[in-house]
Amino acid sequence: MNTKNSAINSASILAQPFKKAMGLNAFNTNAYKRPHIFHQYSEEYTVIVQKFKILATFLFTIGVGILSIQQATAQVTGPGVKWHPGHYYELVGQGSKGDAGYLNNVYKELQQTQALNGVVIRYRWGELETSTPNTYDFSAIANRLAELSSIKKRLIVLIETKSNTPDVENTLVPSYAKTALYEGAIYPYDASASNSGYGTKLWNANVRWRLTRLVRELGKRFNSDPYFEGIGFSESATGKPATPLTSTQVDGFYTNLQTLNKELKTSFPNTLTFQYLNYPRNILASFIDIFKQKGIALGNPDVFLDDPGLSFPGTKYSPPGVYIHYPKLAGTIPLVVQVEHANYLNTRHDNTGHVPTAGELLTFARDTLDVNYLFWTRTPGFYPNVLELLNFSAQKNGVAGGLKSACPTTYSSCIQ
Repeated sequence: MNTKNSAINSASILAQPFKKAMGLNAFNTNAYKRPHIFHQYSEEYTVIVQKFKILATFLFTIGVGILSIQQATAQVTGPGVKWHPGHYYELVGQGSKGDAGYLNNVYKELQQTQALNGVVIRYRWGELETSTPNTYDFSAIANRLAELSSIKKRLIVLIETKSNTPDVENTLVPSYAKTALYEGAIYPYDASASNSGYGTKLWNANVRWRLTRLVRELGKRFNSDPYFEGIGFSESATGKPATPLTSTQVDGFYTNLQTLNKELKTSFPNTLTFQYLNYPRNILASFIDIFKQKGIALGNPDVFLDDPGLSFPGTKYSPPGVYIHYPKLAGTIPLVVQVEHANYLNTRHDNTGHVPTAGELLTFARDTLDVNYLFWTRTPGFYPNVLELLNFSAQKNGVAGGLKSACPTTYSSCIQ
């Protein structure tokens, strides 16, 4: 049975008690087949016609509602990958986790900005798994996904394995992981700097296994949803740990991160998966080889227009920065980049450059990095300029908001 017929049949079933209450089931239309009888029933006929009009309106409304629900819940199946490249709004702060006022403003801006395909929301392991192992709470993701799909916008999830936001020590990992089995699960980095924070001890095999379980459960729940566009991990850089890591820990960290990326793609076969890669430069090539084999997207957490590390051309003795890989991979694997708060402030990480315009950031991401997906953080004081830029005709009317839109060759097909 096709979707439309199914909706009509469902509406007819729902209409039966409505018809009975109106007296339409017992109505004999044969009485009106002969003209000389017709007039004596004209008053009743008029009433019946009015009832049929009401019933028709009822059937239409219910049918459209059911059809909309069936279409909205249609699951993605088969070998293809959901592919809706373009601009996405990356939400920051706790407002993105459920503040009604904040989210209402975001949804209004999304509806007013055609070039925005959806939002990126950051979640931490400790927000998705409770203090009891294997007990997950995906309600926040499910609620945001339902709200976005109702306005035909999409959701991308960024799993933070490292963060410097204020409450990160309490939510980066579940409380049960802060035990000896997991080596406490987190480490402080740049402890004396203004951008200090915590990272996840990915070198620990038990940490890796628990994150693997998390990824699998997320895949079971969200991979087939047509509005769940993507999921990825935050940056590869470890920062400067307060206690320097051993070579064994460093090797274990990146080996396990590669394993998690493979698992993420396996758990989300129909969904964009990505990894933010920035540093160290000597691990980039091995990750990119895996990305090309598995169809994983190369991502980066920053758009720094003239940062010497990210744009380092490479030498005989030192590998190139991640930006050098982007144009070489265009059209082969998906390419993703994020415009972070710091990128609005300066063109270099060390703040010795200049303050860029939103237009300069877009031009660099589009023309130098050849990206398919561009995530703009909704940073106070800066996002109004981004919205203005995205409402220019080149972004508003262009395919993928003017970004590269061709289906990557590593995908068997793209679902649009």
